[in-house]
Amino acid sequence: MSKINRIETDDFWADSTIIEAGNFVYTSYCMKNEGQSIENQINGAIDVLEERLKKVGLTLESVIQMDCLFANIADLNALPDILKNRFKGKYPTRKAYETKFIREGIRFQIDAVAFK
Repeated sequence: MSKINRIETDDFWADSTIIEAGNFVYTSYCMKNEGQSIENQINGAIDVLEERLKKVGLTLESVIQMDCLFANIADLNALPDILKNRFKGKYPTRKAYETKFIREGIRFQIDAVAFK
């Protein structure tokens, strides 16, 4: 079995936001621009995802699966155009969920899996 490398951990929340396990990289809680428009929050979450992937030498092209969490599932309509722009045709598989977030200003978050 390959080594599990916890790249970025958060002791307060007792979780890891980047884990490298074999050829896979798992990222969670990619969120940014709280309180802003859904478009800014989606782009901000993708920015955080990119920053985390860079820590293990990867880019968005390496992302193979995303879970997209929305405070309001109707905001899903904003996602395709942003993904077209950011992923340039190399799209991951994805699911979208509606959920309740811990703070009112959060409208979007990404958890993702990338392949090395």
